[in-house]
Amino acid sequence: MSETKPFDISKIIVWEAYEKVRTNNGAAGVDGKTIDDFEKSLKKNLYKIWNRMSSGTYFPPAVRGVEIPKDHGKGVRMLGVPTVADRIAQTVVKMYLEPLVEPKFHQDSYGYRPGKSQHQALSEARKRCWKYDWVLDLDISKFFDNLDHELVLDAVKKHTDCKWILLYIERWLKAPMQMKDGTLVARDRGSPQGSAISPLLSNIFMHHVFDEWMQTEFASIPFERYADDGLVHCVSEKQAKYVREAITMRLARYKLELHPEKTRIVYCKDANRKGSAEHERFDFLGFTFRPRMSINKMEKRFVSFSPATSDNAAKKIRETIRKWHLHLRSDKSLNDLAHSSNDEVRGWINYYGHFYKSALYPSLKKLNEYLVRWAMRKYKKLKRHPTRARSWLAQVAQREPTLFAHWKFGLLPPAG
Repeated sequence: MSETKPFDISKIIVWEAYEKVRTNNGAAGVDGKTIDDFEKSLKKNLYKIWNRMSSGTYFPPAVRGVEIPKDHGKGVRMLGVPTVADRIAQTVVKMYLEPLVEPKFHQDSYGYRPGKSQHQALSEARKRCWKYDWVLDLDISKFFDNLDHELVLDAVKKHTDCKWILLYIERWLKAPMQMKDGTLVARDRGSPQGSAISPLLSNIFMHHVFDEWMQTEFASIPFERYADDGLVHCVSEKQAKYVREAITMRLARYKLELHPEKTRIVYCKDANRKGSAEHERFDFLGFTFRPRMSINKMEKRFVSFSPATSDNAAKKIRETIRKWHLHLRSDKSLNDLAHSSNDEVRGWINYYGHFYKSALYPSLKKLNEYLVRWAMRKYKKLKRHPTRARSWLAQVAQREPTLFAHWKFGLLPPAG
């Protein structure tokens, strides 16, 4: 290094962190600067981050508080959006810390990890629901809001004694949140969702609080964890109740608690399992697991406990489609509409079409309805003639079956 600094931080790592942030894009923080604004003085801004981090004088600005609706419309969830520069600084620490902790994480921890995915967690959950009769569906109350700062730092210290990593993590944990009206709210607990470092910190914390403990105390009981969402597979309702009580006491030691209503013991009802229970379905990562009619390789029907797009996820898809107002965009061509919607539709298909894809059909078919209404508004000859408009759209789909992403999925508009 050409400059003597108390902390040895690579300029190359700072540059690589910037490239990661640039790829992810993201909203502006409290300073209102976008990634494009940051890049107007790129070298100067990156040098400033490196210089301050290396000298120990980097102090994160407040995070911008953004409210987003919770599922089912029950309240809001608060995100904390860092500035672009702060996201880069956080990513620097993440790039140093992640290689130290990643090899030690449990194989059934799937959230925000390289080489791990939601589909992997869902696939494993499905297999275990077929094998085990009962599931303990865990919901930790306000997990990210209630993380104890000292306990989080203690967990990180089990993996590194690097002073600058611990210094900046502590500063990020304590950085205030700026609300919409400009007021600053001090934080004595929690790690805001929306930051680059928060997912890694939560995984480190839960690795010690939950994953390692489960492996020690209940080695024969499998689980899947995705950040603060978890499933525990049990052989009986009695075992599930016992494990729930043990987890409740374990979390209490670390100032967390299970949500009393959302944490449920679920019976994985299928064709071979007799009787019934209060709960026979649960939601996990946007999918609802419940008894479903399936067809085996011999083309025989049977009831299987399987995942498919959740009602809430389907509702969000339909709401998004409605907000596009495709039927009102008569100034656009059909190609324009396809171009503007296809990326998001492909994302839905790739994610929700992974299991029991037919559950996704009704939501995606709504697109065809809006396109018919667009055609009636666009062309005078189709005005007030929905049957004629549907026939016209069906002919287009036959000629260009790959124009819209959901058409490729086989959801072509019916003729007439």
